[in-house]
Order: sequence, then structure tokens, then C-alpha cells
Amino acid sequence: MDQEFIRVFKALGESTRMKIVKLLATQSMCVCELSEVLDMLQPRISQHMKVLKEANLVSESKQGYWIYYSLKQETLQKYWQQFQDFLLEDLGKLEEFQGVKEKIKNLSCKTK
Repeated sequence: MDQEFIRVFKALGESTRMKIVKLLATQSMCVCELSEVLDMLQPRISQHMKVLKEANLVSESKQGYWIYYSLKQETLQKYWQQFQDFLLEDLGKLEEFQGVKEKIKNLSCKTK
């Protein structure tokens, strides 16, 4: 698994960021709007937005004094597909799981 893939899922692994992603899936919003909707201070929202930006999950566009954030649907779709491919891949073909397939065969507490 590459680090970018892991960064995306870590970014999505926090409940506030998941709420932000859901909100941005409905419309573009600025930090002050997210702050109002989520009843959180703007600096805290900005910290979450930084994580989402670093994971390449949101884009930003400046409109006057405000920066509006939008969800990058194509990035989410790309990583969702990679995740599905990962789940379907044979364990023996994944470098991170070398030797695990044999260990699974020899587990002593298998249920039948």
C-alpha cells in the first residue's frame, strides 16, 4: 500500500472530517459556513481542512475574501476503487502479507 492511499484513509478515519466530506458532497462551503453548521470554532475546522487538503480530497477556490472548498469526487472514486481492488487481491500477491497465507492455513483455533 502506498503512503498516499494510507493518508486518504487516515484523513477519512476521523468523524468530524467525515462530516465535512459529507457536507462538501452536497455543496462547496467556506470555513465560516462549515464552522456554523458543525458548531465548531473556525481554527479547528481549518485544521481538519488542512488534513483533507493534504490527502488531496478537497480543492479550493477563492471568491472575494473567502476560500470555498469542494470535494474532489474523482479522488474519492479512485481510492475507493483501489480499496476494492486491495480487498479482492490474493494475499500471496501482496508484499505486506508475505507468509500470512500459510500462517492462516495452520491456525489452531479455526471453527468448522
